Amino acid sequence: MSTDLGAAKGAKPRELIHFVTQQTRFALINNILQHPKQLPSMYELEELNPSVSDATVYKHTQKLIDAGIVNEVALEDDQRRQGYPWKFYGLTEEGRDFLEEHNLLAAEETLQQIYETISDKPEKMVKYENVPRPDET
Repeated sequence: MSTDLGAAKGAKPRELIHFVTQQTRFALINNILQHPKQLPSMYELEELNPSVSDATVYKHTQKLIDAGIVNEVALEDDQRRQGYPWKFYGLTEEGRDFLEEHNLLAAEETLQQIYETISDKPEKMVKYENVPRPDET
């Protein structure tokens, strides 16, 4: 399925490729791809990018949402647990199609393998990895 995200947002495919491959945004996309459920919380995205401020992670995540590459999904009210995240970030179907079409998903399996080898994750991050996620992205 070919996607036309660029035209929908007023950007040409080349401009959109440049947009998603900006260092911080591409790191966030890679963080989503490497996450065990491909739906990290904002806290997990922040922890995976320690050299970037939390505000910058948030800002670039919002830019990816605005571009239609990433989608924010939330747990239903009855699934939420106090003290745990309930908003998560994943690729949209159109975003995944665009990245695939432009060969930007080639390292997805490798990213997941690398993520599995991270041994110094904070306890809170490990706990957050195991909270329920919404069924659909």
